[in-house]
Amino acid sequence: MDQPITRAEHEEFRRRLEEENSRQDRRIALLEESVSKMGALSTSVEKLALSMESMVKEQEKQGKRLETLEDRDGEMWRKAVGYVVTAVIGVFLGYVFTQLGF
Repeated sequence: MDQPITRAEHEEFRRRLEEENSRQDRRIALLEESVSKMGALSTSVEKLALSMESMVKEQEKQGKRLETLEDRDGEMWRKAVGYVVTAVIGVFLGYVFTQLGF
């Protein structure tokens, strides 16, 4: 092992080291690009989650408004039916009382 290496062996060793460095540089560049894309994806997912959260809140508000509108329509329908029933009973009682002579 104490024997000196030849210039050709040294050049071959240097060439292999440079090739390995070049391969490692390409791998690092690919990894950096991948990390950058993952960061962008993470940001997009965060924005999507915030958007979904605001959509859920808006849906809840609209659900409450729809419920209020449905209740109002139901209440108006019940009032209208009540008035019709009252009118029918009034007509019936009026007819009965006129037949009885009141």
